[in-house]
Amino acid sequence: MNYKINNILVTGAGKGIGQATTNLLISKGKYVYALIKDKNDNKKFKGYNNLKIINGDVNNLNLIKKIFKDANKNKKIITGLVNNAGIRQRKDFLKINKIDLKNIFDTNFFSVFYLMQIFTKNLIEKKVSGAIVNISSIVGQTGFSELSSYASTKGALISLTKCFATEMAKYKIRANSISPGFTETSYFKNFKKKQKLYNWTLSRIPLKRWGRSDEISNLIFFLLSKDASYINGENINIDGGWLSS
Repeated sequence: MNYKINNILVTGAGKGIGQATTNLLISKGKYVYALIKDKNDNKKFKGYNNLKIINGDVNNLNLIKKIFKDANKNKKIITGLVNNAGIRQRKDFLKINKIDLKNIFDTNFFSVFYLMQIFTKNLIEKKVSGAIVNISSIVGQTGFSELSSYASTKGALISLTKCFATEMAKYKIRANSISPGFTETSYFKNFKKKQKLYNWTLSRIPLKRWGRSDEISNLIFFLLSKDASYINGENINIDGGWLSS
C-alpha cells in the first residue's frame, strides 16, 4: 500500500475539529484542501503555503468535483479525506417533518456518501491508495432526547464506513470513523451557560471534562498515517468514557 497521504481534503475546516485538524495537518507538512462554508473563517488561516481554501457548501457536488479536478491538474492528488462538515438539529420527534430530515441527511450523510464516491473513483483511476476518516458521534450509538434526526445520520455514517471499508479494501483504500463525545468546539461557550445541562454532561463523563478539538485531530492524523495501516472499518469512540459508563 502507498502510504504517502500528503494531500488531504478536510470539510467543515473553518471551525472546531475541522480547524484543529487543518492546523495539525499543515504543521505536519501535509497539503490541505480546506472546504470552508463561512468566508469569515478564512482569516483563521494566514501565511500557509501548503493550504488551499475553498469556500462553499459540501452539498455542492460540482464544486467537489472541481476540487479533485484542480488537484489532479496541479499534480496534488487527494489521497486523504476527512468528512467533518455537519449540522445539528434538535427537535421534538413528533415535530420533525420531511424537510427537516432531508436537510440534515443531505449534509450529514448524503454529501459524505457522494464525496466518498468521487474520492474513491479518482484514486482507482490514478491507481493510488488512500484513507478516509468520517466524523460521526456518540449520539449515533445511544439515546438522546430531541436528537433522533441527528442521531440517525450519525448512526448511518458508522454503517457506511464499515461497508465501504470492507468493499474498497481491495483497492487499498481504508476508511474509519470517529465518534466524539462532548467536545469544546464552537458551541461550547453557549452550552456551558446552561449550567444544569452542562453539569449533567460532566456527571456522565468518567473523566469529568469535555474533550478538546486537538484530541480529536490527533486521532484523525493517526488514522490517516501509516501507523494505522491495519486499522480499517472501525468506529473509535473518543468520549472520556461516556459510552463505557
